Amino acid sequence: MKKIALILAVILCWSCHDDDTQYDVITIAIPQTISKMELRSSVVVEAPKPILDVGKIYAYQDYIFINEKFKGVHVIDNSNPLSPQMLAFINIPGNEDISIKNDHLYADSAVDLVVFNISNLNSIVEIERLEDVFNAYDYQIPNDVEYADYSNFNSETEIIVGWDLIQERRERVNDEAIITFDGAETFSDVGTGGSLARFQIVNDYLYTVERFTMNVFNITSLTQPNLVHSYYAGWNIETMFHADGYLYLGGTNGMFIHSIENPALPEYISEFTHWIGCDPVVVDGDYAYLTLRGGNDCGQEESVLEVIDVSDKYNPTLVGQYLLDNPYGLGFKDTNLFVCDGTSGLKVFDKIDPLNLQMVNLFNNVQATDVIPLEDRLLMISENALYQYEYSSEDSIELISTFILN
Repeated sequence: MKKIALILAVILCWSCHDDDTQYDVITIAIPQTISKMELRSSVVVEAPKPILDVGKIYAYQDYIFINEKFKGVHVIDNSNPLSPQMLAFINIPGNEDISIKNDHLYADSAVDLVVFNISNLNSIVEIERLEDVFNAYDYQIPNDVEYADYSNFNSETEIIVGWDLIQERRERVNDEAIITFDGAETFSDVGTGGSLARFQIVNDYLYTVERFTMNVFNITSLTQPNLVHSYYAGWNIETMFHADGYLYLGGTNGMFIHSIENPALPEYISEFTHWIGCDPVVVDGDYAYLTLRGGNDCGQEESVLEVIDVSDKYNPTLVGQYLLDNPYGLGFKDTNLFVCDGTSGLKVFDKIDPLNLQMVNLFNNVQATDVIPLEDRLLMISENALYQYEYSSEDSIELISTFILN
């Protein structure tokens, strides 16, 4: 009897274990929504305030614009880099990216493209809105999220302005209805974004990327942009960089190269495939530099800096790989390559020989997210501060100011 009881207990325990393998505890993102009518009446310029959730950074003339994720854009007067001053906050629900040309600021507001006249930063005015030009379902899902649940979201009348995160024990199913998470060229009249940007202005065109789509806007008339083309551009696109007539798109599984020889109709050229990872990319001459952040939802455990030979745009080739800890954005100025390695700080590499990068400086007392290398100094953003560095020599930079954001 004891033997039979033992066998039954083992069978019961095995049955329980087998049942448990059919379930996972997952993090689910539930959309926070407002009506499209409310979205389009909510844009307003407010007094300066702390940045609670720091997003992307953009530089234009003597000003710095910092996105507050999905909320709007903070405007900072940087005419004195030693003492930046908050000027205003532009409340733009659903905002993630901006780009500026000739005092015209273009911003996404969930599904809409909004144009502002910023010629007088004390009197910022919305002057145009293109409605429903972006995909309602391409709204960025937070990190560490397996699924977004759109079952109660009506894309015809609502837009997503944030997420509520919940954990649930769910049976494993193959449900395709649930969505799985997944320094620039500078012109005198166009601002400069960081490497995490998804907006790029090139001459008379504004290019924007969503998770799978590139949109092309003709901005010959700055006050009246015109959507002229949209097409599938790659898988899980996160960033975009322009260099020498090509757009380089950073996706979670590769880098996609598109030619803009015909600026109104970009053409897919090739892609470089890598393991799943979060990857901004910058390009200088014949070489592309990209960081791959592993762990969490970004993919593999390893994090690396990759060097890719793009001299043949139809056949990009990996020529170098360097281990990192927790990389985000990157940028370059002359022979310096600046790499934001998250909590491990800002790392500066000498790239005079792209096939043999050498780290020449490390600022390990900061949390580094993205950089904008300007002509005379480097801007760096973290989760709570804006840092500005002065180029002191070819292989060294010095911190000149720290501006706390929250």
